[in-house]
Amino acid sequence: MTNTQPHGEASVRIVSYDPAWPSLFQQERSLLVAALGKWLAGPVEHFGSTAVPRLAAKPVIDIMAGVESLDASRDAIAAAGGLGYVYYPYRPDVMHWFCKPSAAFRTHHLHLVPFNSPLWIERLAFRDYLRKDPAVAAEYAELKGRLATQFEFDRESYTDAKGPFVQHVLGLALADGSHG
Repeated sequence: MTNTQPHGEASVRIVSYDPAWPSLFQQERSLLVAALGKWLAGPVEHFGSTAVPRLAAKPVIDIMAGVESLDASRDAIAAAGGLGYVYYPYRPDVMHWFCKPSAAFRTHHLHLVPFNSPLWIERLAFRDYLRKDPAVAAEYAELKGRLATQFEFDRESYTDAKGPFVQHVLGLALADGSHG
């Protein structure tokens, strides 16, 4: 599988938690529901590190919108473009992926994901586990800080290097069953 990342990528930069992140998500959620409503088969969720209180993160709001299928939501790509989202065929087998306003300067990522697909379930389980376990969230913050320094100009390697930790926590979260 080819993971086509957008050219002119932004560097990896981790910042302290910003209490404005939830309201920034809510503002964007309202716009997305209005623009993408006819393709939505599930909620619009705030996920990723900006969705976890007190967790340091890249200052990019990660948003996941539940759609019926990738095929059925293809026309939503143009609708998201109307809100300033730029589409990239990153992992096109599991999602439609966008960044806003550009690859070089990102304030939001939008992921159109089939509702209740494995990716949908895993992302919410990981977020929910970090929300309920501050010690694990702190361990994740420390790892992300180290990796952001190591891979400042290589987002793909940064993401890949977090993989073992994410998979470990995901195993705990799915075994726990208290997510969602």
